[in-house]
Amino acid sequence: MEKFGSLILNNGDVFSGRLIGAPVHSSGEMVFTTGMVGYSETLTDPSYFGQIIIFAYPLIGNYGIPTLPEDPGAIIPAGFESRSIHAAGAILAMDSPEVYHWNSIEALDLWLKKFGVPCLVGLDTRHLIQLTRDLKSPLGRIEPKEPEGNRRLGDSFSFELDKEHFFDPGDFNVLPYISSHSRKIYGKGKRRVALIDCGVKWNIIRQLLAFDCEVELIPWDTDLKTVDASGWLISNGPGDPENTGNLISQVKNLVDDVRPILGICLGHQILCLAIGCKTQKMAFGHRSHNQPVQLCGTRKGFITSQNHGYMVLEDSIPNEWDTWFINANDKTIEGIKHRSKPFFSCQFHPEAAGGPRDTDWIISDFVACLKDR
Repeated sequence: MEKFGSLILNNGDVFSGRLIGAPVHSSGEMVFTTGMVGYSETLTDPSYFGQIIIFAYPLIGNYGIPTLPEDPGAIIPAGFESRSIHAAGAILAMDSPEVYHWNSIEALDLWLKKFGVPCLVGLDTRHLIQLTRDLKSPLGRIEPKEPEGNRRLGDSFSFELDKEHFFDPGDFNVLPYISSHSRKIYGKGKRRVALIDCGVKWNIIRQLLAFDCEVELIPWDTDLKTVDASGWLISNGPGDPENTGNLISQVKNLVDDVRPILGICLGHQILCLAIGCKTQKMAFGHRSHNQPVQLCGTRKGFITSQNHGYMVLEDSIPNEWDTWFINANDKTIEGIKHRSKPFFSCQFHPEAAGGPRDTDWIISDFVACLKDR
């Protein structure tokens, strides 16, 4: 039996569609992705915590959901970026009840139900994406016609939804709800990378292991003085970079050392704040698998995957740091690097899952710094 629901934006606009997944109330920031594949990676990416994702591509769900290993301590194979769905909800132009792939174990509808995530189908996603840009990342609510509860975000975060309230992930420090809760070691490489988990995508770990690194995954609030590492990687994640507890002050202490540091997405913003830069909410944000960036001082361009709503202000970058990348569309900062120390960061996702792999050399260059030292 078909179910129905509505999407309500905080400007009052209402859109109706067919409901798949869990019939629960949910609320979050409206964002979009242009990826033609990679929907399971997108939905399990912790950076989308508290966001309702509009999928631009119409054929979402056609190859189903791949197999996920039962061992909770195992490295997750390609197809997932964490063990659960972090998005608040999803919006599709059309879904695919029938799936066609040798590694598929279930349809998108059943998988969304399992994790308590609502999804509206049949909306004009092209119009919604344009509206999302015009309204500068509005907030939205998914309201089933016959609701059966509220969407739970994370293991212990429950947003009590009422008819007048919209959930904005930027209003909270959300790192406690998406970061790991204990320290874990993966691999047995010659150099140990301390990976600060702000909502890490698992492809970062996969790539570090492929370069023969030992990876210690540490919770966001770990006392970094207790960590023994050859270098530091500050991961991607959701939320406002200024709303991250004492992590900025801890990273500031790392900059006084000489061990290599790489920041990715939220990690880039945290590193920038630690060295005295300023961040600001963007008018539109960068949402897609096809954001062009330029390597400063060259004519080289790269296509990147991005999902962020905050930017680093160029005029706040200290003298001993240089702009590394800029966005080719709006000229905003996409990366910085230190002039003499092995410290660098990028706003985009070099691990690219899903998305283009033009910039995966950044992780290999980071690992080369570790080996050289």
